Amino acid sequence: MSTLRNSVRLIGRVGNNPETKTFDNGTKVSLSLATSDFYYNDKNEKIENTQWHNIVAWGKTAELIQKYVEKGKEIAVEGKLTYRSYEDKEGIKRSITEIVVSEIVFF
Repeated sequence: MSTLRNSVRLIGRVGNNPETKTFDNGTKVSLSLATSDFYYNDKNEKIENTQWHNIVAWGKTAELIQKYVEKGKEIAVEGKLTYRSYEDKEGIKRSITEIVVSEIVFF
């Protein structure tokens, strides 16, 4: 049951080419992922709803993303939901929600 705690699974399309940053504790790759859902309204019109997700990967997973992922590619990710805050260049406190990837599948 512990694997169900803070578990996120998404399938979507990559919205940007992955960005790589190197830190003392390793390489971090970040990208955006679009997931879409749809429904039909009362006029039987198809309405599509797209959500954007911030994706982060470290280590071997980051290396795989660097090598094989580009904008527009469909991928599936599994990971955990994290929240963090930071101060931007103007000194304003910002919050961000990210999915830290533990597994990835390429289509």
